[in-house]
Order: sequence, then structure tokens, then C-alpha cells
Amino acid sequence: MQKVLVSASHYDTLCADAWKLFEENGLEVIFDPKKPFPAYTTEEILALPEKEDIVAAVIGMDDYRDEAKYKALPNLKAVAKFGVGVDNIDGELAKKYGVKSLNAPGQNSNAVAELTVGVVLDLLRHVIPLHKDMEKGLWPRILGAELKGKTVGLLGFGAIARLVAKKLQAFDTQIIAYDLYPNEKLAKELGVRMTTQEEVITGCDIVSLHIPATPETYHLFNAETIASMKDGAYLLNLARGALVDLDALAEALQSGKLSGAALDAFETEPLPLDASILKCENVVLTPHTGAETVESYYNVSMTTAKDIIAVVKGEEPEHCVNR
Repeated sequence: MQKVLVSASHYDTLCADAWKLFEENGLEVIFDPKKPFPAYTTEEILALPEKEDIVAAVIGMDDYRDEAKYKALPNLKAVAKFGVGVDNIDGELAKKYGVKSLNAPGQNSNAVAELTVGVVLDLLRHVIPLHKDMEKGLWPRILGAELKGKTVGLLGFGAIARLVAKKLQAFDTQIIAYDLYPNEKLAKELGVRMTTQEEVITGCDIVSLHIPATPETYHLFNAETIASMKDGAYLLNLARGALVDLDALAEALQSGKLSGAALDAFETEPLPLDASILKCENVVLTPHTGAETVESYYNVSMTTAKDIIAVVKGEEPEHCVNR
């Protein structure tokens, strides 16, 4: 029987409809709910007794840039990212082995946008430090700041960034954005001024990253870039871990150059316990959980399931990034 290997977390509890859809179309789901870190290494795939029956994979943080994975799965037809960013899938390598690279654009955008707004408020009002102090029996009076009147810079102006802009308008903020392919019409509708990357980085109270990880954007926020930011600014990265040099960020937080930062993506995941960022007080760290909502799990799981089924049937999927 043809099988789908799933390494997206909570698939058994939050993706029942997608699971059922696979079964209705003759595909058996392989999912291990006891796996501590859902992603499969190449060695773990090689050890799977059913590997020759696997025709598709639904992945989270698995690395499909390793050619050995494709060799280990000789009948693989599709690999679907449980989300949007496919930087952990080598599209050209997948194509070489006749594998469609799939994703689910827009299906978790609102979840990430809401978390972005949430961590901004946490940072400005010192929610986590205050909570930690109260756990110690303290009753601190720490002055926070308000969003009203702040200038927010969005680096990237795709679906998530546009939703962030829409939600932040209710807080009476000034919003500017930079994108390689600016959509001036949508920006105007949302009250956003499109500008240069330099102005977003240097002229904002809050900078939020919404760009992919590419060789050009690797450690875009390094010591030099961070030094050019406004004194006392906040940096948010709920996009891709490779965008930020964590050691440089930690130094800027500890020196007071930046007032705070929020991170949901890291170069190494899980985040190592000796990471310098863990020594900082004025940060909000979440374990790549931006898309982790009941609603987004349903949307993403159904989108990827439908596209996988189409590929297995020899049809063209709706969302393919390596046609």
C-alpha cells in the first residue's frame, strides 16, 4: 500500500480530516506521535521498514537538501512543507528525482501575524519579566511603553506582513515597509508607506522580519546592521533563523543598544541550552510556534493533503514550487 510519511507535529490530534482524506484515497499515513522531535534524519529514514512504499512526505523542519534522503525513498513523488517556507527543501534536487516540492501559502499567515502582534505587546510591557518576578513573590513597578505613535518597519511585505500591518493600524502606529517587489496598491490600502530597506532598518522603533532565508539574506542582521538600528529599538524575527546573528543580537540586548527582541525561528532547532540569547532578559523566545494554532493546522493539513493526492494520481497540484 502506498504511504505518506508525516513529521508535522500533532498530526494525529489536529489533522484528523486530512488523515481521513489520505485514507479515502488509498494512502496510509505513517506518523509516530512518540517521536521527541518529529523531523526525520536521513539515518532514521534509512531505518524505516516501509521506506520503499513511501510516495509522499509531509514535513516540518526535516532537511530535504540531502540527496541521500531521495535515494532512501526511491518511490517518493512529493514532499510537502507543512507551512510556507521551503528553504529546507532543495527544489532542483527534488526535481532531479522526479519529486514535486509543495507548500501551503497563506494558510498559516494569520496565526503568525497574530503572534507577531502579541510579542510586540509582551516586549513593550515587559510581560514575561513581570511574570517571572511575581513567581518570586515580588511586586515590581516597571515602566513599559505604548504602541501608539511608534514607527514599525516591515522587512518584506508578503501575506504575513500585510496582515501584521492591518492589525497594527488599530494601535495608531506609523508603518513603513520594504519589499523587493513592492505592491504599492495594497500598501496604500493598508496605510503603509513603501520605502528602502535602509530606512526600515535604521529609522524604526520596531523592526519585524518577513523575508525568506537565502544566501543573500544570511545573517542580514549582524553586528554592523544592528548597530545601524535606532537606539532602543526592538527586533522581531518570526520568519527564518538564518536572518539573524544570535550572538550579535545578544550583545546588543545586553549592552542596551536594543530594548528587546522576539524570536520564533533559529538556525539550530531545538535551540541549544548554551545559546547566548538565553542569557538575555529582554527577549521573548518561542519554539518555532508561529503557525501552531488549531485553525492553521486544519488549513495547512488539508491544503497539503489535497496536493499530495493530486500528485499521486498524476494530476497537477495547486501549490508546487519546483515546476
